Amino acid sequence: MSEKPKKMAVLHQLSLESDPICLNEILEKLGQGYVERSVRRWLAEMIQEGLVEKIGNKRGTKYRVLQRENRSIASCFGPESLKIIAVVRRPLYERVPVAYADHWFDAYHPNKDFYLSPAYRAQLFEAGKRSQNEEPAGTYAHQIFNRLLIDLSYNSSRLEGNTYSLLDTQKLLLEGAEAEGKLDEEKIMILNHKEAIRYLVDNASKLDVSTQTISTLHFLLSDGLVETRFAGKVRDFGVRIGGSTYVPFEDGKQLQKRLDRIAEKAAIIKDPFEQSIFLLIHITYLQAFSDVNKRTARLSANISLIKYNLVPLSFSDVDRDDYISAVIAIYELQKVRPMIDLFIFSYMRTCAMYDSTVKSIGFDAIRVRYRQQRRAIIRDIILKKLKGSAMQKFILTSAKLIQGNDRKSFIEDVTEDLHELDQNRIAGLGITPEELAAWKHSFLK
Repeated sequence: MSEKPKKMAVLHQLSLESDPICLNEILEKLGQGYVERSVRRWLAEMIQEGLVEKIGNKRGTKYRVLQRENRSIASCFGPESLKIIAVVRRPLYERVPVAYADHWFDAYHPNKDFYLSPAYRAQLFEAGKRSQNEEPAGTYAHQIFNRLLIDLSYNSSRLEGNTYSLLDTQKLLLEGAEAEGKLDEEKIMILNHKEAIRYLVDNASKLDVSTQTISTLHFLLSDGLVETRFAGKVRDFGVRIGGSTYVPFEDGKQLQKRLDRIAEKAAIIKDPFEQSIFLLIHITYLQAFSDVNKRTARLSANISLIKYNLVPLSFSDVDRDDYISAVIAIYELQKVRPMIDLFIFSYMRTCAMYDSTVKSIGFDAIRVRYRQQRRAIIRDIILKKLKGSAMQKFILTSAKLIQGNDRKSFIEDVTEDLHELDQNRIAGLGITPEELAAWKHSFLK
């Protein structure tokens, strides 16, 4: 592993800590492959970069990660990115108008060319993997669903200038409570994120990277915010990008052709993180839709992460100005280094936050892992009007398909659900209230 990913691993480890820790504790938690001299140097660099704070002196020295409000704005960026950003932050009249660069897209060959180095991909996978077994697609996203829903909706909307606070977003999404003094468009933007995220999570097992999936995400995100005829469909007119000299394609057929090529190329990419950042970059760059392109790119970047039970990318701790600069660097220069820096930094931060979320909610892995099997058994019991010993025998026979160590808990879950079943809890079972009532009535006979 090269130095930069190792340095990011040190930062990631510090992000996991609730209290400041000393150098020896950091080295112990990092494990083999980390030399004290190098870690000490990286810590000194991160202190200068405004990422880490040093507390105490000599043997009592401890370190902790600084929160976003206490860090310098450009702290996510390395030296190469800062040079690129300096170019795109010059006045518009000093920057040359540019069109879509087909040659840049054509030069990328899936699984041969990479935006993320092998060391970065390994580091991200190590940080983002949350399952030791072959869990059903979307298991982890279900596990942290409310946290994902709030964080991704809030951060993705915030990057578009939405003024809802994190608390306001939570109340809107979970309680339906609107914030006073906010625009209707802001409320719709957040609620649309809820629908798009739910679509990703609920359909994780059958999700693929395709034009249809990308267009569906755009439809869900743009519904009520763009003309109905352009929701989920490429535009057939020209658009201009505020604050940039980039001039996207105007012809609808050309846009559709290129969106298809993006989906086709992305679908071939095997590494989930490389696929994620490829979609983030190229959907943003093409600007195929009348509006809501960057939001569509951010949600599309989560397809592979949700599907393979990796920590999703919620764009936590990304400064809006930094994000805009990284996007413009893609538009005008086809330089992806700033976006890569933001992607890695935010992902590592998100991993740390979601670890604490899972610990606090006491996730029941058995319920999620065998959700479909449990619901199928309950549905059959109700439709066949099974009760008493016949019902118990059916549950035991059906549970034989569940692996040994999980079977007892699975049977307990089925039994508990049957006991608690009412009209408010039949969603996803494929039964009607009348069929439920008929089953319950059979107990009276």
